[in-house]
Amino acid sequence: MLDVLIRGGTVLDGTGAPPRRADVGARDGRIVAVDDRVGEPAAQVVDADGLMVTPGFVDPHTHYDAQLFWDPFATPSNVHGVTSIIGGNCGFTLAPLHAEDADYTRRMMAKVEGMPLAALENGVAWGWETFAEYLDRLDGNLGVNAGFLVGHCALRRYVMGAEAVGREATAAETEAMVRELHIAIAAGGLGFSTTLSKTHSDGDGRPVGSRWASHAEVLALCAAVRDHEGTTLEAIIDGCLDQFADDEIELFARMSAAGQRPLNWNVLTVDSRVPERVTRQLEASTRAAAAGARVVALTMPVIVPMNMSFFNYCALFMLPGWGDVMSLPVPERIEKLRDPETRRRMDARANSDEAGVFRRLADWKNYVLGDTYSAANEGLKGRTVKDLAAERGTDPFDTLLDLVIADDLRTILWPIAPDNDPASWELRREVWEDPRAMLGGSDAGAHLDRMCGAPYTTRFLGDMLRGRKLVAIEAAVRMLTDDPARLFGLRGRGRIAEGYAADLVVLDPETVGAAPATLVEDLPGGTARLTSDVLGMAHVFVNGVETVTDNAATGATPGTVLRSGRDTETVLP
Repeated sequence: MLDVLIRGGTVLDGTGAPPRRADVGARDGRIVAVDDRVGEPAAQVVDADGLMVTPGFVDPHTHYDAQLFWDPFATPSNVHGVTSIIGGNCGFTLAPLHAEDADYTRRMMAKVEGMPLAALENGVAWGWETFAEYLDRLDGNLGVNAGFLVGHCALRRYVMGAEAVGREATAAETEAMVRELHIAIAAGGLGFSTTLSKTHSDGDGRPVGSRWASHAEVLALCAAVRDHEGTTLEAIIDGCLDQFADDEIELFARMSAAGQRPLNWNVLTVDSRVPERVTRQLEASTRAAAAGARVVALTMPVIVPMNMSFFNYCALFMLPGWGDVMSLPVPERIEKLRDPETRRRMDARANSDEAGVFRRLADWKNYVLGDTYSAANEGLKGRTVKDLAAERGTDPFDTLLDLVIADDLRTILWPIAPDNDPASWELRREVWEDPRAMLGGSDAGAHLDRMCGAPYTTRFLGDMLRGRKLVAIEAAVRMLTDDPARLFGLRGRGRIAEGYAADLVVLDPETVGAAPATLVEDLPGGTARLTSDVLGMAHVFVNGVETVTDNAATGATPGTVLRSGRDTETVLP
């Protein structure tokens, strides 16, 4: 007898093959039958007439490393059809870890990945040391399948202690880091991740540990992954945010070549006003291929709204010349922001070429007010700075600062996306179909009160089915399933085929999508995050067990930790 029989649905198998009507049967967590008519009886029969059946979606870039301890379901990714996630990205993992470094790690993660410190302190039972112990704490209590890279910052701190921040490693320390990386990968780590990006600073405001590493150290750690089956590489550097320098392209190629594994990076932004960015960023992949390496750009197929605030750390704090002001205590920050000369200087720096990709944040007139907190701003939610500046006869930047100062800086601001034009969407379509790029970059589990990228899967499918229809639905499904599964070498995942894991999604093509993001205070310590409900999600199965029914999680935890070698196979450049 089958455990599950999904009957009469339109199957999109993940390979890009045309849709076809078929039954899908599963037993013991595996797909055992895909046929026009499966006659074997089943303990659970799902009537999928009029619905689409796809493989479970694979999210290649998440930061659920901490959240899974208080939320084993990885919400809201789970209800949006994601059945497998990759964590440990950007050089940030929670292991290996000496007990005395837990506070530093919590504060670092709060700063670089926007995980509320109270949630990290109250929602995670810290106490592991090795990477193996960390994975074992998660295994057996997951609603999704989860694999984790080994982060450079954790390795450096574990070997060098506080001196991980402030200097290069000695040869002996580099060798020790390589040994620890071998140990972590042998325990199931999927590979190595690092950051050399200037956007990443720790809780003390200093560059995170990996930013102090020499290229020799980075390459030695990359080389370690080639000794293990089913491993991969991930990195972020300064040029990821705008355009690569020649030496950055060379470094990426050398990293992939050293590890003899693909390297993916996050995130390629697409804007028709800067078409040369796409050309330049994908050139890294072309040059890497010529050197016998492989570099893959992650890019999002939707525009993810991100709110801004002059109160809490966000991208505004990274504008050139803004750090000295934005890092001040709030009363002093307000006084500085009142000063006309400070305003002129901040505006000029934000609109200069040195702002790079962050320059898009300086379109002050096209900010929409979200939540406000003062009587002076009552009733202004949903209004644009452009309209308010016109009414007041003031400059848009002055208007914006006057508004946020009235709220003691707590005003929530939503920048209107400048790249929502037809030309940008056509350029995105070209990127999606380019083998040098792959969909991903949700950052799910990070920047929790600022953005909600987790629903990109259902938003993308809804757009391709009923909206812009830029690519055929079978291609869209492949981009969310088989493409990332193959990049990471996930054994038996990403397709609907006999012998593959029964990670399955049953959705309504007429309604599938994502509701607008809303702020909810459901994190440990009473802190808040943005989340999004799903639409049109009839069923999700993880390893043959139903985890979502009618848009809501069932509470089942059939997921597994994806361990290198056991659950992955080697993908060569």
